[in-house]
Amino acid sequence: MIKRFQVGSRMSQAVSYNGFVYVAGQVAKDRSADLETQTRSVLQKIEDLLAEAGTDKSKILAIDVFLPAIADFDKMNSVYDAWIDPQNPPARACVEARLADPMILVEMTAVAAV
Repeated sequence: MIKRFQVGSRMSQAVSYNGFVYVAGQVAKDRSADLETQTRSVLQKIEDLLAEAGTDKSKILAIDVFLPAIADFDKMNSVYDAWIDPQNPPARACVEARLADPMILVEMTAVAAV
């Protein structure tokens, strides 16, 4: 059975199916914040969506990270590394990409087991 979470007119923020939950691209609500604050916000949104779907960050299988400036890789990782479960690190990609709004400093998607 497909279950959708935080459904909007264009997309769902997460969708679970067949033992997996797929989290849509998450960005910080406060786009005036610095990269570290935006990263914490994005990771919290992912964690909250996973909880709503009945799972947690220890079951994340993959995360994709999008940065408009790859030079911010270390700053983003300073927050990410403190958040991620070191006993259960997911597969991860991090790419430089132009995001929908120039104020967005990081966007992430995730896939987790339920």
